Amino acid sequence: MPLVPMTRFVAIGILVLLSACAHKASGPLRLFAGDATKIRVVTTISTLNSFVQGVGGERVIVKNIVPVGASPETFQPAPQDVATVADAQLLVENGAGLESWLDRLLRDAGGKNLRVVVEADGLPVKDLNPHLWMDPVLAQRYVDKIWVALSDLDPAHASVYRRNAAAYKRRLQRLRDDIARQIATIPPSHRYMIVFHNAWQYYNDRFGITTLGFVERNPGQEPNPQQIARLIDLAKAHQVHGVFSEPEYSPKILYAIAQGAGLRVVENLYDDSVGTDSRVSNYLNMLQYDTNVIVQTLK
Repeated sequence: MPLVPMTRFVAIGILVLLSACAHKASGPLRLFAGDATKIRVVTTISTLNSFVQGVGGERVIVKNIVPVGASPETFQPAPQDVATVADAQLLVENGAGLESWLDRLLRDAGGKNLRVVVEADGLPVKDLNPHLWMDPVLAQRYVDKIWVALSDLDPAHASVYRRNAAAYKRRLQRLRDDIARQIATIPPSHRYMIVFHNAWQYYNDRFGITTLGFVERNPGQEPNPQQIARLIDLAKAHQVHGVFSEPEYSPKILYAIAQGAGLRVVENLYDDSVGTDSRVSNYLNMLQYDTNVIVQTLK
């Protein structure tokens, strides 16, 4: 086999170096596909995408960090997530303790010019529960913060964002009214839920359902036998019709509770994440779908 001349290796090395320099000179790698004139927005959870898209319309490109179907409470960012945040102009997070991993991700991304919107700031957080968006009335406050942030980044289209926000808030109000009418069809004596984790406090408080208990008090912490026995007793005492979970969690403990209390297990509610099915692919559809499931179970 003939030897490759040393000059050839030198030439190859020079080409690689020049290519790297040319890439560096052309600017940072863009991870948001599409029109470069659009505002690049990253959200922490997919549920928030609907609010950004509803306000920004065709003026924004949106990516979520936590994948669809994953839990933000147990999520661990990957290097790709650092790059995505570094390439964004606006980050929309929920706050109120939901994204415990986010501070480190922001430090690693080093985006000095990144605008950050914390949706839960200034809202009535109850019992350290971060799931305020599950109340469509509070979701309107989320929308307000987004249109203000987009307007600051793109003043030339501020009127567009304001109109879009107003239209989306009207849809949220109609959704709130529709849900209230549906929940009213459940007999008051049946309006009790036991859930896997307490994502439903704000929804239930808004619409008159009592959360009797929840399986997981802290992310990843399974209940002990005494806690399970207490949930079974509560379910029997209030004649609860079902126990509820989300697709990203294992329902095995719910089945133990259901067997002890003679309940139905519901595994397909959505809250932290939208779904891939069109019925739950955005916030409005998700909350309507959840309501249909809850009403059918509790009636």
